[in-house]
Amino acid sequence: MSFTGTGNLLRLALRRDRVQLPVWIVALTLVTSSTVSSVISLYASEQERLSAQQAAAENAVALVFNGLVSGTSEGATAMTQALLLVLVAAALMSSMTVVRHTRQNEETGRAELIGSSAVGRHAALTAALILAVLANVVLALVTTVTLIGSGLSAGGSLAAGAAIGVVGIAFAGVAAVTAQIWESSRAANGAAAAFLGLAFLLRAVGDAAGSLSENSTRVSSSWPSWLSPIGWGQQIRPFDDNAWWVLILPVAAFVGLVGAAFALTKVRDVGMGLRAVKLGPPSAAPSLLSPFGLAWRLQRGALLGWAVGVVIMGFAFGAVGDEINDLVGESERTAEIVEQLGGAGSLVDSYLSATVGLLGLAIGAYAVQLLNRMRSEETTGGLESLLSTSVSRYRWLTSQIACAVIGIVALTLLSGLSAGLGYGIASGDIGGGLVDLTAAALARLPAVLVLAGVTVAAFGMLPRLSVVLPWGVFAICLLIGQVGAALDLPEAVLDLSPYSHVPQMPSADFAAGPVLVLLLIAAVLMAGGAALFRRRNLSI
Repeated sequence: MSFTGTGNLLRLALRRDRVQLPVWIVALTLVTSSTVSSVISLYASEQERLSAQQAAAENAVALVFNGLVSGTSEGATAMTQALLLVLVAAALMSSMTVVRHTRQNEETGRAELIGSSAVGRHAALTAALILAVLANVVLALVTTVTLIGSGLSAGGSLAAGAAIGVVGIAFAGVAAVTAQIWESSRAANGAAAAFLGLAFLLRAVGDAAGSLSENSTRVSSSWPSWLSPIGWGQQIRPFDDNAWWVLILPVAAFVGLVGAAFALTKVRDVGMGLRAVKLGPPSAAPSLLSPFGLAWRLQRGALLGWAVGVVIMGFAFGAVGDEINDLVGESERTAEIVEQLGGAGSLVDSYLSATVGLLGLAIGAYAVQLLNRMRSEETTGGLESLLSTSVSRYRWLTSQIACAVIGIVALTLLSGLSAGLGYGIASGDIGGGLVDLTAAALARLPAVLVLAGVTVAAFGMLPRLSVVLPWGVFAICLLIGQVGAALDLPEAVLDLSPYSHVPQMPSADFAAGPVLVLLLIAAVLMAGGAALFRRRNLSI
C-alpha cells in the first residue's frame, strides 16, 4: 500500500519537531497579540484610527509593506499592521516543515533507510503534509483565541485565524511540489521561498494599484492580488467583510498541488529530483581550490538573496521617512515610541535611526544563519572529508568567518545606501541622505559582528548548542530592541544587547568608545571560538 507507515512517520515527525513547531506558533502568536495590543493603545479613538488608516491607504509604500486597509475598527487597523507579516511567516513555517521531512530525509539518506522497511511510497510526503496542516490548524486556533482575548469580535478573530491557517496550508502544498523537483533541501526551500516572493510581489502590485473608497479608509485591490495566496489571505478582510468564500481558493490550491506532488513521486527515483543536476566542468576553477573559494561559492547565493531583500526594505523605509510626520499624525504615543526606538531628536531622525537599527538586526540574523552552516557541514560529514586533505581546522574556520564578515559589511553598506537613496529622493537631498544613513548603518556594524562572534564561540565551545544559542541571543536582542524601552525594562537588561550600545545615528552623534569596545568583544569571541574548535573532537 502506498500509504503504509504514514502513522509511524507522523509520530516520528512530531517527535523531531516537538520544539521547533511550538516555537514557531508561540512566536507568531506573540507577534499578533503584541501588535493588536499596541494598536489598541496607540490609536484609542476613532479619529486616531481614521488618520492612521487614511495615511496608510494613500501611501503606496505603506500598502506594499504594511498590508491591506479595510476600515477603521480596532481589529481592522490591527490587521493592517500585523496580518501580512504573519501570513508570510506561516508560509515559511509550512514550506520548511514539508521540505525538512521529505527532501531533507532523502538528501541525508534517512528516507532510504526508512524505505527499506514496510513503508509505502507516499507515506513520507503524507506524514509531512499532515504535520504541516496540524501546525497551521493549531496556529489558527491559538491566534483566534488570542484575538478574542484581546477584546476583538469573535467573527473577525476567527476569520483572521482562518486566513493565517489556510495560507500556511497552501504553501505546504507548494513545498510538496518543490521537494519533488529539486534534489537538495536547500534548493527546494529556495524555490518555495522564491514562490513566496512572487506571491508577495503580486499582492504588493495589486494593493498599490488598487482603488480607494471615498473617505480613503478602504482599498479595493486590483487583479494581481487575486493571483497570490498571500493576497487571498488579505482578501478575507478580517473585522471588515469576513469573506469566508475566499477560503476556497487556498484550499483548492492545496488540493491541486498535493495531487501534483503525489503524481510526481511516481515518475522519479528516491533521492533524485525531476530537475537534473547540472554537471560541472571536469576540473575545478582556481577559485574553488581553497577553503575560502569553496565557502564563498556556498554562501554567495544566500548573500545575493539577502542583498535583494535588504535593498528593497532599506529603500522602502527611507522613502517613507519624509512622510513620517503625516503617518504619525496626532498620536503622541506613537511619536514617543518612535523616539524610544530611534533616540531623541526630530521625529524624522528618530524614525530613520529606528529603521536603520531594524535593518542592522536583520543583518544580525544573516550572520547567525550563515555561520550556523559550519555546524551543518560538521554534522553531515562534509567537514570531515575536507579536513582529511591538507586543509587545517584553523584555515577552514577563518575562511568561513572571513566570508561571513565580507557579507555582513556588504549588507550593512547596502542597507545604508538604499535607505539613504530612498530618503534622498523623497526629501530632495540625495547626497545628504546617502552620507548620513550610510554612516548610521556602519555605526551598527560592531553589534552585528558581536552576534557573529557569539555564533563562532558557540560553535567552538558548545557544538550541540551552536544553533540554538546564537538564535536565542538574537531573539533577546530583537525583543530588547523592539519592545524593551516600551516595557520600561531595567537598564541592566537593556544593556545585554550589543545594539543598545552603538551610536543612534542620525539622531545622535558618533561615539568611538562603544564602537571600539564592541569590535574588541567580537574579535575576542571569534578568536576564542577558533581556539576551542581546534581542541575539540568533531561530532558527526
